[in-house]
Amino acid sequence: RPKNPVPDWENRIFLIAEDVESNYMFLEKVLKRTHATIIWAQNGQEAVEIFKQHIEKQPIDFILMDIQMPILNGLEATKIIKQIQHNIPVIAQTAFALEDDREKMLAAGCDDYIAKPIKADLLLTMIDQYLSKK
Repeated sequence: RPKNPVPDWENRIFLIAEDVESNYMFLEKVLKRTHATIIWAQNGQEAVEIFKQHIEKQPIDFILMDIQMPILNGLEATKIIKQIQHNIPVIAQTAFALEDDREKMLAAGCDDYIAKPIKADLLLTMIDQYLSKK
């Protein structure tokens, strides 16, 4: 069967919070095909700062948030970002998707989560669902 067509998100800005460069490179490769603008934050603190900087000029449309990060973890970063803009879609990405972790992610304000290793088609479908709500 043919693969799903790649969405065109030319006017969208995605923030990827991910401290492992190889994980970021994979996500960037998947998302580059959609023509979205992609910004990389290497820890939760950076994700919050970048998010704040963009509010005035060109707000971020979507955040992919790694949970295990240095300085400020993904759950704490999500809480702060959601206090600033509660309706920004945040998808947690984690290798540890136990039921307990899922509760913590949702409690922190994550809208959903995707387990690593991430499947490209699943990721695009998930992002599309959130962007089409906006």
